[in-house]
Amino acid sequence: MLRTSTTIDDSHLVIETGGSAPDATTIVERKGLGHPDTLADQLAERLSRAYSAYTVQHFGAVLHHNFDKLALLGGASEVRYGAGRMTAPVRVLVNGRAAPMCGGERIPVEEIVEAEVRAFFARRLPEVSDHLDITFNITSNSSPGAVLTGDEVPDRTRWFNPRSIDDLRERRVRLSNDTSLGTGWAPENVFESFARELVDHFSGESDFTLSHAWCGSDVKLMGYWDGERADVVLCVPQKSRLVASRAEYVQNTESVLAECYRLAGLHLPGAEASFRLNARDVPEKDELYLTYTGSSIESGDEGVVGRGNRVNGLITPLRPMNLEGANGKNPVYHVGKLYNVAARRLAQRLHEATGGHAEVHLVSTTGQRLDQPWRVLVRLSSPDAEVDKVQSLVAEALGEFPALTDELVSDGIVMS
Repeated sequence: MLRTSTTIDDSHLVIETGGSAPDATTIVERKGLGHPDTLADQLAERLSRAYSAYTVQHFGAVLHHNFDKLALLGGASEVRYGAGRMTAPVRVLVNGRAAPMCGGERIPVEEIVEAEVRAFFARRLPEVSDHLDITFNITSNSSPGAVLTGDEVPDRTRWFNPRSIDDLRERRVRLSNDTSLGTGWAPENVFESFARELVDHFSGESDFTLSHAWCGSDVKLMGYWDGERADVVLCVPQKSRLVASRAEYVQNTESVLAECYRLAGLHLPGAEASFRLNARDVPEKDELYLTYTGSSIESGDEGVVGRGNRVNGLITPLRPMNLEGANGKNPVYHVGKLYNVAARRLAQRLHEATGGHAEVHLVSTTGQRLDQPWRVLVRLSSPDAEVDKVQSLVAEALGEFPALTDELVSDGIVMS
């Protein structure tokens, strides 16, 4: 392995070439669209984008906010063959901060949030949309560092109460809000891609779900792959009002399994594959993954931002990754979001340029320029990677943060 150290502006860049590529052994998890953690992630991101869009439209800039501590507390339900109902609401705890006004003009923060929460559930889990209890814990408290030394108000206290957008420091220079990191790698192997496709097939809109309305969206996959054989544990719920009997439930599970093997034949040709579906089912006792809404959020399960899929949509413990909950973070300066998205994109470009495995880590220091990370580590399996070209791709990625913010606000990037 060859290591090269250099700098790009104030960023220390280390490029390692000729390293080992990951072997075939893969453990991968993916949580589907109706999983409580995925719901929490995607709702938090939707709130950030709605608030950002409002402030851009009315003031010309994204005002300070974060909704990345949002949590969903499961409700209660009764489930019967051919029927079901909610008996207690799902609690939506909207924790975070948001500027409530700019230049004396009020921003309807709670109205924006409530409209987005209700629209989100109406589309994603319509059976829940009339059974929501929304709790607001949104403040505009100052970040640490506002030291009072006289009669003047410290600039930092105006971050969430700006007199105008000129009080936003990032209008002059974008600084990292935290000491954190972003991680990305490429390419995915065939099994990682299959895991994503299989979960999306059963939890999203597909030919299968359109023709099998009983299929719920709280799908979860855990898979193991050694390069020749795939072993998969899969959970796929069914909606109780569309399942008339135990026998019908069992017949539906057979349809899901048949579809799994069909898709494995298409996406993992020549490989052995085995699937274990709804492993906790005990049909003779009517203990089944049968739900009223299609999600366990109806019955006590909880969802929290950052506990689900990573920015690339997968949970891959044998790959490099970090624990940042990117969804709901401010898209202007929050490195926990921006560096993860940027690292993933840069890794993909480096893979395409070198033909081998690429791994990227962007490490920030709070208060340092956003486009000049404290450390950039690039690891490449290719022994022939051109250092100058790698440096150029890194510099290009670091120069894209303003455009990356615009893309995030405009809903152009899907995370988780």
